[in-house]
Amino acid sequence: MNDVSKLSETELPPSGLKLDDYLPYRLSVASNAVSGLIARAYEDRFGLPVPQWRLICVLAEDGAKTQRGIVERTGMDKVTVSRAARGLSNRRLIKRSDHHADGRSHMLALSREGARLHAEIAPLALAYEAALIAGLAPADVALLKRLLNRLQGAADALGGGALG
Repeated sequence: MNDVSKLSETELPPSGLKLDDYLPYRLSVASNAVSGLIARAYEDRFGLPVPQWRLICVLAEDGAKTQRGIVERTGMDKVTVSRAARGLSNRRLIKRSDHHADGRSHMLALSREGARLHAEIAPLALAYEAALIAGLAPADVALLKRLLNRLQGAADALGGGALG
């Protein structure tokens, strides 16, 4: 059975939860540590909160997208994407244009200044990644990426029914 929310109390494993051994907790702590480190660098040096940086990266990599497309691509919620887009638009780092197929939505694209900023920050982002994984063998990094993808897929399959 994949949906843990449907397990009866008699089917649940005995309680032996140790927070430091609980994988969702460890993933969250590690993610917060990495995101916090990088967020400080982007915020201090470029005035970019992480959601704005992620939006810039998506637009640099994928080209113009709707806010809904960015939500789907990043896993960020609609409000976070909307605030990030508004902040970037105010700084003229992205441009909004009408969506030709859907009059209710807009296309977002990097402005020339947004593309320039991405080109300036991307090497720094890659340097942080390199420093973070410096103590890992390339095969371990590849394995970690595969395992994270599998965990994300399992979480997606479980939907909202999992405990976390």
